[in-house]
Amino acid sequence: MKDWTGHLSRRTNQAVEAIVAILMAALVLDVWLGVVDRYFFHWQLPWPEVLARYLMIWAAMLAVSCGIAHREHIGLTTFVFMMPLKLRRLVLIIMDLLALALFAYLFWFGLGFAQSGANRFAMIFGASLRPFYAAIPVAAALACFQLMLVLIRDLGEQLELDPDQDDPQAQTTGPAQ
Repeated sequence: MKDWTGHLSRRTNQAVEAIVAILMAALVLDVWLGVVDRYFFHWQLPWPEVLARYLMIWAAMLAVSCGIAHREHIGLTTFVFMMPLKLRRLVLIIMDLLALALFAYLFWFGLGFAQSGANRFAMIFGASLRPFYAAIPVAAALACFQLMLVLIRDLGEQLELDPDQDDPQAQTTGPAQ
């Protein structure tokens, strides 16, 4: 089960990272076009700034699940390392469950937020803001999915020390001379 969830997490993350890379490339091109327009051609394009905002929001929100997949988000591990191994695992599982609850709430809240975007229009695009506001529930759902996968994959073992190093301080010291 751990191998399967780890594989699914990696595959999902690869797809999300590709989407984020495409969004970031589009963002760079959009900002570049805005700069060229403003300082060289004076076309007075009204949409590059607005598009850049929504591309950045989508990219940043989707990147949250990438950080979850690699467990790269900031965490305070000093106190966790002071705990006995079994308690440490339990605390890490509880922390994952709390994060899952947070993202589930954000998903639920985000659905209403995205729905409210249906009544708002971006005059520059002549379209509803729903696709732009949908970044919140989509990213929260992806975060929930990745959290469930890494929770099963790691089961609180993500901060395990090497068997030869029972002391967290031993990791910071160099080899004995």
